[in-house]
Amino acid sequence: MKTQRLKTIALAVSVAVGMLAGSPAYSADTTAGQEPAAAPVKPLIPVSKVLDVGVKRTQAAKQSQVKIDRLAAETGDLLQDYKTVMKQVDGLRVYNARLEKQIAGQLRRIAGLGKSVDEATIIQRQITPLLIRMIDGLEQFVALDVPFHIDERTERVEFLRTNMDRSDITIAEKFRQVLEAYKIENEYGRKIDSYKGVASVAGSEREVNFLRIGRIGLMYQTTDGEQSGAWDQDKRQWVELDTGDYRGAIQKGLRIARKQASIDIMKLPIPAPEAAK
Repeated sequence: MKTQRLKTIALAVSVAVGMLAGSPAYSADTTAGQEPAAAPVKPLIPVSKVLDVGVKRTQAAKQSQVKIDRLAAETGDLLQDYKTVMKQVDGLRVYNARLEKQIAGQLRRIAGLGKSVDEATIIQRQITPLLIRMIDGLEQFVALDVPFHIDERTERVEFLRTNMDRSDITIAEKFRQVLEAYKIENEYGRKIDSYKGVASVAGSEREVNFLRIGRIGLMYQTTDGEQSGAWDQDKRQWVELDTGDYRGAIQKGLRIARKQASIDIMKLPIPAPEAAK
């Protein structure tokens, strides 16, 4: 379409040149027999060249339009990317603000933990002497208490004392072990127990059955049931009992402790409580 327009323009130029050649001024000069004044005549541009220039301009315009379209598309993509990045930046700002709050809270917690560690160190230094005093007190208590399960209770105290010198056991575990030992000693005072052992009977060591009623009574009876005795806490020694009075009661107590009989009232040599001083 544009090529046809260029052809039309070139044709119009040619017609215009021809008309100038046939104009009155040109005829008058010729009629008068005079030579027309020589005028500079520019060479005519070939139509093909004009058409080529038009085609090249058209192609250049097309290429420019393609570049413009491509740049417009790239600009649109960049704008979209920019918007996306800005949304991400806004999200990161919110996220960073929250992180800053969390970090501030964690720093406060770390500071608190540091203070707690310092306090725990002080407490730990104070707990160790306390545990040593508790073990010493437990050892003294066992030595002065009614003599039941002496070996077991003494070994428990020695176990605690040995662990106090061990570096691989935490102070918390040492504290737990000491409290557990105190708990066991406390339970002894609330239970009925029977066990076999050896007691000095009539000046000789004999195998006997022990009956323990909490901490208020500790008795024994020989395996043949012929001799019985009880621990006198005031005198801290064994005393023999009248077999006729306590033989059956001790045997019944042994059966109750072994869960071979139901709990019942028994007549046993239990010392009367003393008035508080």
